[in-house]
Amino acid sequence: MIIKTAQYKQGAVKPEQYPKDDLPEIALAGRSNVGKSSLINALANRKNLARISGQPGKTQILNFFLFNNAFYLVDLPGYGFAKVPKSVRIQWGKMIEQYLTERENLVAIIQLVDIRHPPSKEDRQMFEWLKAYQKQIIVACTKADKISRGRWPQHLKIIKQELQVRKQDVVLPCSAVDATGLEELRKIIEDLIKQKAPKT
Repeated sequence: MIIKTAQYKQGAVKPEQYPKDDLPEIALAGRSNVGKSSLINALANRKNLARISGQPGKTQILNFFLFNNAFYLVDLPGYGFAKVPKSVRIQWGKMIEQYLTERENLVAIIQLVDIRHPPSKEDRQMFEWLKAYQKQIIVACTKADKISRGRWPQHLKIIKQELQVRKQDVVLPCSAVDATGLEELRKIIEDLIKQKAPKT
């Protein structure tokens, strides 16, 4: 899939603020420092589409990015490192859960984990939570450029075991720095949105 256009469309905290154009959506979930913004920028071939913050936990709303006027990537608030009050984290959880349970446009979820480390407790909890929604899950193992290619299989095996991935879940190494896995990820997204694109 060739990305011709990509733009930040809008932010939302409740359903009435979601886009009204009925396009397919793919959500991105992950720890606050795992590289969601970097991956969005890399997929779009843009440097500053999604703002990369030096302060983990900066994203506090659902951010909708429109690609090719055909589908949205939806950046969910990160988990793990966010230095915010517990009450705010609870509110984020409710906002995310409402989106995941009620949004009919949602076709898949990309969960980002750092390939260098075994999944954290929060990563495992998130994956278990996502499996409950019966959506396609793609596990994007980010920062693959940080370790040698020869070590990828060992790290991917640990991630699959720790998360207890299902047969239908896709796990692939990714890097926003050297573009590892990006073309494969675009192809997966393309296939998903073709299945769910509105009929004309």
